This record gives sequence, structure tokens and C-alpha cells, in this order.
Amino acid sequence: MTPRKILSFAIGPVGGALLGLITLPLVTWFFAQEDVGRLSMLQVTLSFGVLLFSLGLDQAYVREFHEREDKPALLKQAAAPGLLLLAFTITVLLCFGELISNLLFEVPAVHLSLLVTLALLASFTSRFLSLVLRMNERGLAYSMSQLLPKLLLVSIIGLYVLFGADKTLTNLVAAMTVSFVAVTLVFAWNTREEWSKAVSAPFNLNEVKSMLRFGLPLILGGLAFWGLTALDKVFLRTFSSYEELAVYSVSVSFAAAATIFQSVFSTVWAPTVYKWASSGEGFENVEKATRFVLAIVVLLFCLAGLFSWVVTYLLPTAYSSVQWILVSCLGFPLLYMLSETTVVGIGISRRSSFAMLAALIAFGVNVAGNFWLIPIFGAKGAAVSTCVSFLVFFVLRTEFSIYLWRKMPRGFLYTYTSLSVFFACIFTLYGNDIGKPMSVAWGVLLLTGFASFRREYLSAYKFFRNKIKVSS
Repeated sequence: MTPRKILSFAIGPVGGALLGLITLPLVTWFFAQEDVGRLSMLQVTLSFGVLLFSLGLDQAYVREFHEREDKPALLKQAAAPGLLLLAFTITVLLCFGELISNLLFEVPAVHLSLLVTLALLASFTSRFLSLVLRMNERGLAYSMSQLLPKLLLVSIIGLYVLFGADKTLTNLVAAMTVSFVAVTLVFAWNTREEWSKAVSAPFNLNEVKSMLRFGLPLILGGLAFWGLTALDKVFLRTFSSYEELAVYSVSVSFAAAATIFQSVFSTVWAPTVYKWASSGEGFENVEKATRFVLAIVVLLFCLAGLFSWVVTYLLPTAYSSVQWILVSCLGFPLLYMLSETTVVGIGISRRSSFAMLAALIAFGVNVAGNFWLIPIFGAKGAAVSTCVSFLVFFVLRTEFSIYLWRKMPRGFLYTYTSLSVFFACIFTLYGNDIGKPMSVAWGVLLLTGFASFRREYLSAYKFFRNKIKVSS
């Protein structure tokens, strides 16, 4: 993949994260806190629905794409089974009228159920159409899939504010649904040649069965990872309140700015590391990359701990606890990114069952943590549980990779990640009471990190300095 193509794929996550930082304050100031919490349940439902009803065939499509000549037929065989199952399920649920809305929002309303089903259909369709763009390396068009929903949502909310629209749950869900539907239409236009051929392509049931044998086992691992990233919201919905869910969702969204690093890194890392491994250079370079990423992880945890108070100027007073919670919410994107550098042994050995096992064990830890902490601490407990779960996830992926591939020094690695997570958890649970001592602790960790990673930070500084000189 050329640098230009990498850049085109990176535009989406970077722009999406930046637009998310604009959308959040706008939504929190304009809509009721409990409705913001209800909106997060819609997002959880959409992600779960796409994962479940895809039947793993989206992953089978990616795997088979370069090996199958009749790509329109492959698209039909990958998308049709899940789409038919989703349509049937939605039809049955809509027969009960208000059931979907009541389950998600505790607001019985047929029109809300219809909006949710429309958003779900649009999300499912977008998933497969985006894969067409991704596999054909149409990076800019693919990036639009991540940019357009947030851009449209910002625009619609802005129009609500401008024209004084009612601050209702219906308008909030409608804005989200319209953004998804509009993006699906854009996707449909950009991939019109592929899907129009797929409609008339032959449907081979035997090939679908073969794809299902590959894809269905992946659902278990996918559900486990979904549980790691979304189950906390379900537990908050069950054991706490929509207000706590709103605070937590906003914290997660602010922390999601760190996915800029995760997304760009993941785009570049996977093809690069397998190239290194095939040439016999992998081990040394993997260690170097791990140290660089660890340096970034420690730096971002410390900066978030020292400057999280800034978000209080962007949000209403009801969201003041976001400044404590968002630091633990960084555990997901940062520790996942770090684990991508240490997990390469699983990929090289092709033992994907170990990756699934890591997700399942971490998922179990998250379930136990949510049961224990949410009734006591609410949103803070959910953040701590997820942060600790991703530390477990990171350690397991690392250890399994070492078992399957080669040993690597990890005492330094585990020391800094454990300290970062420990400080983040204490900061989240008790930061309101011990803010000043925690600032000192973050400062000490930051200075220690600068001393430990001085070569990495200096190399990064020289690299960007030279790039700026060349460009000027």
C-alpha cells in the first residue's frame, strides 16, 4: 500500500474523530441528558445488529475477494443471507409495534421503532458497500463512510439549533437515522456498478455454506470483543440510569479521539509487519515499534490525566464527572493499539483461536467488573471495568503471541501499562477527592516516561522536524 493510499484511508478516522469532538458538546447542550444516554443505546444496537446479522460473511468476503473472479456473485452471497435474516427479524419485531422502542429507550412509540429499524437496515447495507470500496482500494471514498455520518449529524443538529426545533428524543434519533440513510445512498451511488451486477449474479448455496463455515466461528470472537467495548453501556442501562449512561457515553466519545492514532497505526501496521516477518527482519522491528507505541500510550495517559479538566469548559455542568471518567476510557483505544504490536505472533502462526480466547477471557473479566462496580460507582465503575479488561486483553494477546512465536522482553512493557491503568482507575474513582495528589502522580509518571523513552521521543522529534524542513 502506497503512502498516498494510506493517507486516503486515514482521512476517515482522523476526520471522524475531530468531527466527534464538535458533535458531542453540541448534542449535550441541546438535548436532555437522559436522551443522550438513550442515543448511546441506539449506537450499541446498531453495532450489535451489524455484527450479528452479518453472520461472519463480511469477513468471508474480505478473505475470498482476491481469490474469486466473479466478485459481484461473491458480494451477493456475502450480503444476501444476513440481509434476508435481518429483514425477517425486523418484520416480526414490528408486528409488536412499540416493542423495539420500549426495549431500547423505555419510551413506547411506533415511530421510534420504525426509525431504529431504518437505521439498522442502513448500517447493515453500508457495512457491505464499504467493504467493496475498501477491497478495491478506493481509500478516499471509504473514508467518507466515517466522515459523512458525523458531518451530517453536526449539520442536522446545527439546523435544529438554528431554527429552534423541539429538543425531543424523536428529533435526536431522526438526526442519527437520516445521517446513516444518507451515507448508505452515497455508498450505493459509489458502488452502483458492483451491486447492480450482484443483483443479477448467480447465487450458489454451496459457496455460501463454505463461507459460513469460515465466518460463523468468527462471530463468537466478534461478540466477545463487542462485549468488551459495548457491554458496559448495556449494564449501565440495566443497573444505573440514562443520565449515568449519557455521562459515560460522552466520556467514551472524547476518549475516542485517541482512535486517531489507533486507526492510522492499524492501517499501516498489519501489511508492514507481515512484510518484515517474511523477510526475516520482523522480530527486531517489532520490538522497536512496541517501544514507540508504548511511549505514545504513556504520554497520552499522562496528558489526559493532567489536562482532562479542559472538557468541563465544553460541556454542561451535569457532565462535570466526564473529566475523571474519560482517562479510564482511554484504555480501550490505547491498549488495543499497543496489543497490535505484540500480537503479531498469533497472526504469523495463523492460530486465530488464541486471539478469540483472549477476547473471551477479557470479556468475562468485564462482565464481572461491571456487575461489581456499576451498582457502586455508576459510570465511573463501567470505565474502570473496561480499562482493566483491556489490560487483561493486552497481556493475554502478548503472552499468547510469545507462546506461539518468539519470546520478547516485557517487564518494562507491563510495568508502564500497569502503572498507567492503575493511575487511571484511581483517578476515575477518587479524582474528585484527591485531584492534587493525582496531578503529582501523573507528572512523576510523565517525567519518568520522558527519561525512559528519551530515544523514542527524540527520534520522533527529529523525524517531524526533517519533514517540516523538506516541506518548507
